[in-house]
Amino acid sequence: MKKLLVLGLAALLGACSSMNSTPHATLDGEVFYLQRIALPPTATLEVSLQDISLADAPAVTLAKQSGQIKGQVPLPFHLSYDPAQVKPGHTYAVSARIEDNGQLLFITTERNSVDLNDKTPQPLRLRVDQVPAS
Repeated sequence: MKKLLVLGLAALLGACSSMNSTPHATLDGEVFYLQRIALPPTATLEVSLQDISLADAPAVTLAKQSGQIKGQVPLPFHLSYDPAQVKPGHTYAVSARIEDNGQLLFITTERNSVDLNDKTPQPLRLRVDQVPAS
């Protein structure tokens, strides 16, 4: 009886681990800006990988990293995405933004296209530009 229970548990654990082993690909890089100013200690960074193929529809986010910034520029990022979501012929881009208490400080102003099928060279370097204070 104990052997049957152990075999059943082993099979169940094997099924659970195979369900969680979705293959993932990654994009690594850093975010920087040209101004020689320090970020506030409460600033946050958000980096997104998006499918921007459709001009008349919102971009579809494949991966996002966000959180409080530790240190100063360059700011490292690591995006993990499911390669099964990558569609042939679609266009993908990475964008970044830095905020402080909900106020936008810096944002990417240029399109940073990535070729997820051809493996864009890494690490990526994303320049963000300062947003004028309102």
